[in-house]
Amino acid sequence: MWREFMALGVLPADRERAISHWHFCDNRQDADACARLVVSGRKRATAPSLWSLQSRGEALPRIGDLHVVTDWAGKAQCIIRITDVEVLPLHGISEEHARAEGEGDGSLAWWYDAHWAYYHRELEGSGYQPRPDMPIVFERFECVYSVA
Repeated sequence: MWREFMALGVLPADRERAISHWHFCDNRQDADACARLVVSGRKRATAPSLWSLQSRGEALPRIGDLHVVTDWAGKAQCIIRITDVEVLPLHGISEEHARAEGEGDGSLAWWYDAHWAYYHRELEGSGYQPRPDMPIVFERFECVYSVA
């Protein structure tokens, strides 16, 4: 997928590879569903906890970063470009943030319930516990290439 994307000539020639490749979520059903939502254009954001990124030794995303999104099995589904990065407390997530994530019914209530459970799983063993003021890295992105 990456070679096909590079062949389009939309990036400088010295940009030889994607920064990373990964899947959303911590289970097959959600990972595959989220990849489909990105390809469809409905999902335009994601929100890991800063603590999780730090515990895995990952840097904060930067505007312009490119990532290959895969399904659970590791098959490339699309390439996204980060368009905005906002670090805010969990209690600062708004209805607009929830809609941009494009999951569930799009409501803040649905987002909060699903993510609260996810953050508990994501932070397990990290030494952190989810709490309302924990820092969230809200990443907005655009799908710049897909297999669909």
